[in-house]
Amino acid sequence: MVGTTLPVWLKQRAYLTPHRLALISEETSLTFAQLEQRASHLAGLLVQQGIKPGERIALLAGNTVSTVALIHAIGYVKGVLVPLNTRLSATELIWQINDAQASLLLFDEAYQDKVERLKEKIDCPIVAISQLIEKELNGAPFKTENPVDLDDLHTIIYTSGTTGRPKGAMLSYGNHFWSAVGSVLNLGLNQGDRWLCCVPLFHVSGLSILMRSVIYGMSVVLVERFDPVRVNQLITQHKVTHISVVSAMLQALIEHLESDQYPDHLRVILLGGGPVPEPLLKTCLKRSLPVYQSYGLTETASQIVTLAPEDVERKAGSAGKPLFPAQIAIMENGQKLSAGQAGEIVVKGPNVTKGYFNREEETARVLKDGWIYTGDIGYLDEEGYLEVLDRRSDLSISGGENVYPAEVESVLMAHPDVKEAGVIGQEDPKWGEVPVAFVVKQPQSLLSEEDLIHFSRARLASYKVPRVIYFVDHLPRNAANKLLRRELRSLLENPPKN
Repeated sequence: MVGTTLPVWLKQRAYLTPHRLALISEETSLTFAQLEQRASHLAGLLVQQGIKPGERIALLAGNTVSTVALIHAIGYVKGVLVPLNTRLSATELIWQINDAQASLLLFDEAYQDKVERLKEKIDCPIVAISQLIEKELNGAPFKTENPVDLDDLHTIIYTSGTTGRPKGAMLSYGNHFWSAVGSVLNLGLNQGDRWLCCVPLFHVSGLSILMRSVIYGMSVVLVERFDPVRVNQLITQHKVTHISVVSAMLQALIEHLESDQYPDHLRVILLGGGPVPEPLLKTCLKRSLPVYQSYGLTETASQIVTLAPEDVERKAGSAGKPLFPAQIAIMENGQKLSAGQAGEIVVKGPNVTKGYFNREEETARVLKDGWIYTGDIGYLDEEGYLEVLDRRSDLSISGGENVYPAEVESVLMAHPDVKEAGVIGQEDPKWGEVPVAFVVKQPQSLLSEEDLIHFSRARLASYKVPRVIYFVDHLPRNAANKLLRRELRSLLENPPKN
């Protein structure tokens, strides 16, 4: 990819299809030409602010039109986007901003309180997005003429991680481009496609939708926050064809769906964020919902494995095969494993990160000969389809036997009175670890711990059955609705009473 250049994506898209809708939101709708005009104006203001090529710009903002325009503007001035998780504490934000060596923090005024708590502890200027927009542009409008070099750094996204400090995964223009190419070669592209974005733009899944939009010429229906009722309405109202969700979001959408099926124009429900509970998959199959299970990481610029359309029913539960530009293997102790053997998932391709920002040792640990060692556990079946079992960090070993939390959670959620379930390993003097579960019951349910353990014993090996079940009002999840097992572990210090 060295030396490969392309026209600036948004500018080229605005030239090719200026009048096509780029963004549809509750506040406004913009064509690609209008979005390009906003991005160019903001780029001029960033230059006026003193931003130089290669400098990192931290962005603390929600899913708004201004955020989208700023993301493109940062690219126009050859800056590096550092999107910040809006749910982080001030302490966490301080660490990430300073670690990224940001030259500027731009923030949405909705997060003013957090900014007040961190402004004395970061080493860069802080500017409210509304204040930036209100500034007058001195001189002629900004024009971006230089092409995009696919090797240039586009984004640094801090991974949530389950232990230790987050790491800034570096994603190049090439990583984003090849991720978009791999996706479209799998899912196809039709005239009039619209992708509803209800996942955060600071997350790689949300950002990847914006990249696909300008590369494909596809409209994005932008949702500021996930509300299952409203999202279902927007799918119909705007004839949405694609949507990206995780299991918890899909479950909520189905619960609030007025009929058994979605309109025919919705042809892709891209499902990521980890293993999918079997009961949810069965519901989707029964209702003929167009669910495409996928597997990806921040480090792979979103999905890298996805089911093909023709495999949705035959291979339900599988994450699929690698996208066209990518490769996949299962490794253990330096050896590639055969079909059916569980081990560490390793992937390779032009959408894989070159490493972590200022983390040479960590980069060398996970990247070997172009392969990234994901830390996730899975296996390839006889046909080469990936089955994701769990995160290595979540794997517990009880009496020498591997216990995968996702497997136990799937069984628990098969009980009709269980709404959500989270499983972790708890230290045990005899067995090393034993599984314990945190369960959210359906409203009005009288389900007891004894009932659910009895239910589990009939469906799981004895070492997989939770020793204790705690009933809770909700499970801790991050902004992408992924279960935060580390927070479940902290609950064990003061467990809830049933």
